[in-house]
Amino acid sequence: MKNYLFILRKPAHSGILVQEILDVILTTAAFDQHVSILLLDDGVFHLKNNQHPESIGMKDTAAMFKALELYDVTALYTEAESLAERGLIEQDLCLSIHVVLRAEVNRLMTQFDVIFTS
Repeated sequence: MKNYLFILRKPAHSGILVQEILDVILTTAAFDQHVSILLLDDGVFHLKNNQHPESIGMKDTAAMFKALELYDVTALYTEAESLAERGLIEQDLCLSIHVVLRAEVNRLMTQFDVIFTS
């Protein structure tokens, strides 16, 4: 079994690419692969509480992230600096997430066999 890391940098509801990446994540996990997700930069907005994407005709990606646990995707990471630069704290997020420092991101990435980035 390989370890996959998906890095999401684009904000939630920024287009169809985000939904397609989430579909790839779910498909990968459905084939019993170990999947983790790292939210960087504007990607941290995927988990922000109280979003209303239906007002712009988009799917609720936060709800999709909540479904990840059904696929055994429980390793979610974000960068402390990405949160702080966007005025967010962990309590602003809809799921529990591991927060790492920017200086630790490269070390985290070395733990994975395959890395996808958006």
